[in-house]
Amino acid sequence: MIIYKTDAEIAFMKESATLVSKTLTEVAKVLKPGITTLDIDALCASFIKDHNAIPSFLNYRGYPYTICASVNDVVVHGFPNKVPLKEGDIVSIDMGLILNRWHGDHAYTFIIGEVPQAVLDLVRVTKESLYKGIEKAIVNNRIGDIAYAIQEHTEMKHGYGVVRELVGHGIGKSLHEDPQMPNYGKRGTGPKLKENLVLAIEPMINMGSKEVYTEDDGWTVKTRDGKPAVHFEHDVCVKRNKALILSDYSIIEAAEKANPNLNTSYYS
Repeated sequence: MIIYKTDAEIAFMKESATLVSKTLTEVAKVLKPGITTLDIDALCASFIKDHNAIPSFLNYRGYPYTICASVNDVVVHGFPNKVPLKEGDIVSIDMGLILNRWHGDHAYTFIIGEVPQAVLDLVRVTKESLYKGIEKAIVNNRIGDIAYAIQEHTEMKHGYGVVRELVGHGIGKSLHEDPQMPNYGKRGTGPKLKENLVLAIEPMINMGSKEVYTEDDGWTVKTRDGKPAVHFEHDVCVKRNKALILSDYSIIEAAEKANPNLNTSYYS
């Protein structure tokens, strides 16, 4: 069942989404070679607690951490660990929290140091595709219009692999609500978009094949060909003329640009 929110509820959801963005901003400030993803997990857990919120992911269906930390060929759901990050790593941090009973959930991919141009292009195109999808999140369009916009930009135009097994979702008082929000599809198909539907739109794009597999931990999803993957995600509210983005990448980007250890040369 699709749950539409009131304007007052959207305001609460924006607070939740913005706090996720603020937490990811703290990550952008400290990322560097030598830090571990367990360090990042502890940082995020502390920041969320200090702001009177609750981690959405911790203990969700048994997930044991506050964040998902997916490095290089890990697409999503990577467990934080003690392995130091190094120059040339790309790191996707996905996290959610509950504030005033409402969930926020989004993701951002960071580049540590110098990487090949092909990796810069993958990050840039994936991020662009998120906004291509968001442009279609308006009343009377359909889920398939968002999905097609993402697939067209990544797979059809640039030849990347669009993961099929994992999709975005509705979000509200539950972390995952209807409808599912795939990153591939046909225009004019799927549920019609109505005002104040909130979606977590999240392109998960592989440099090579779309094929993935799940490791024995039951969570970590990796590319089958070992090539890098990128993940970006925004919380988005459907509106009549232009979608309302509830999360805030601008503060993350400002911190990212100020951190000399992070590579933002892909920015247009």
